Amino acid sequence: MSDNSVSDSPTPQRADTPSADRTGYRGTKVRRQRVRAAWLFLTPMLLSLLIVAAWPLLRTFYLSFTDASLSDTTGGMFIGFENYLVHDDGAWYGLLADPVWWTSVWNTVYFAVVSVSLEVVFGIIVALLLNAEFKGRMLVRAAVLIPWAIPTIVSAKMWAWMLNDQFGIINHLLMLLGIIDAPLAWTADADLSMWAVIMVDVWKTIPFVALLVLAALQMLPSDCYEAAEVDGIHPLKVFFRVTLPLITPALMVAVIFRLLDALRVFDVIYVLTSNSTSTMTMSIYARQQLVEFQDVGYGSAASTLLFLIISFAVVIYLYLGRRQLGVEQ
Repeated sequence: MSDNSVSDSPTPQRADTPSADRTGYRGTKVRRQRVRAAWLFLTPMLLSLLIVAAWPLLRTFYLSFTDASLSDTTGGMFIGFENYLVHDDGAWYGLLADPVWWTSVWNTVYFAVVSVSLEVVFGIIVALLLNAEFKGRMLVRAAVLIPWAIPTIVSAKMWAWMLNDQFGIINHLLMLLGIIDAPLAWTADADLSMWAVIMVDVWKTIPFVALLVLAALQMLPSDCYEAAEVDGIHPLKVFFRVTLPLITPALMVAVIFRLLDALRVFDVIYVLTSNSTSTMTMSIYARQQLVEFQDVGYGSAASTLLFLIISFAVVIYLYLGRRQLGVEQ
């Protein structure tokens, strides 16, 4: 080959040439512009959160260190951690020494774990049924969403009438079927009341979990299922080894939303059982201290601990979920 042909061949561009520098500069400039645009769009939302969420939260934190009452929230004196825990005359007082508070914590955690677990299991089953091909599938999908569309107060009041021990239809049907011999006080019996509110909550929120799982099922590739069908793999193995891992991200979203709702549950339990100790949650305990006992400082301390417990549970769940999905920390 001649010298002229060698000289005419294109010379490879080095990474440190001015052209490469300009390309990298343009990429960095575009990235900075996108970041600025993102912050510009997020600023109104962040300001709104600061007004409607951050300020009330910080005020609650402050009131938890005072002895403010409902009649005079601005005249409370700073008392430090006395609302949380204080030792006086050889005994411990405060929220952390109150057995009713710890009962409400246990009730809340128990309610959250059992209800969310049942909702996930039944939600997956309902989603799998709705994902199958059958006549009238769209009508059934719309009907399944009805419990989720009903306001919580309305559905809780409706179930309170159905679970009534004297004229409730639930007892009537169970006695008609011979399952029970006498009416049961579902919302008054300490052994049944927690399961009653769990049943009502599960009935209402199964459609939410099923909707998220169904959306994930609709996006799954059909190639995996066709290959499994050709290989003759059992449907249960296909579900646990193919379907479940693929819908895990959607399940994590459903669980985190339901966990947040379950840990701060108030309305459904208060309508069904009011201030009963057997079903009292942290939210009901805080409301009782704030409204009925008019102790804003003590109630704010309960609300603060509720916020911290929920935050801790969510952080732990997200951390474990990221590790399970293999996301780098």
